[in-house]
Amino acid sequence: MYVCNSEIVQKANRIVAQCGTRDPKRIARELGIEVMYLPFSKQRGAYKVIMRNRFMFIKDNLHPVMENIVLLHELGHDTLHREEATRTGGFEEFNIFEMQDNRMEYEANIFASQVALPDDDFLELAERGYDTQQIARALNSDINLVALKADTLISQGYRLRPQEHCNDFLKYNR
Repeated sequence: MYVCNSEIVQKANRIVAQCGTRDPKRIARELGIEVMYLPFSKQRGAYKVIMRNRFMFIKDNLHPVMENIVLLHELGHDTLHREEATRTGGFEEFNIFEMQDNRMEYEANIFASQVALPDDDFLELAERGYDTQQIARALNSDINLVALKADTLISQGYRLRPQEHCNDFLKYNR
């Protein structure tokens, strides 16, 4: 089932309001999702539902910025795709971070950008003339997540310059 961008934004904003934070670890704890760190060799994360228990498996030793993005991405799967994960036994990163071929990956990344990057902060920096790289640095994020956020705001009617981004930036360590 595909989720439209406006619904993704709504769900992300609802989670932030419900949990009172944008911190993915606190959100996971509030939602009853178990976060486990594993020594993955290539993949950065996975989301699984096992016997109605929700798990996010995260590569240990990720840079803190990337760790937060991966956690938020997996929270996106929990919020948007839990039914599919339950039916299929979960998602593994090597086949879910291909946004160009997999709509669910794109949706999880849009969710991550909405939770990680508050609209007001983003728009203030954009109005001050910051480019994507400067916004990413100012908001302690990744340039590709910032570009996705810009695309989402453009789809909501904001007049911003479209941004270039790499569709598979979360795929695996290169």
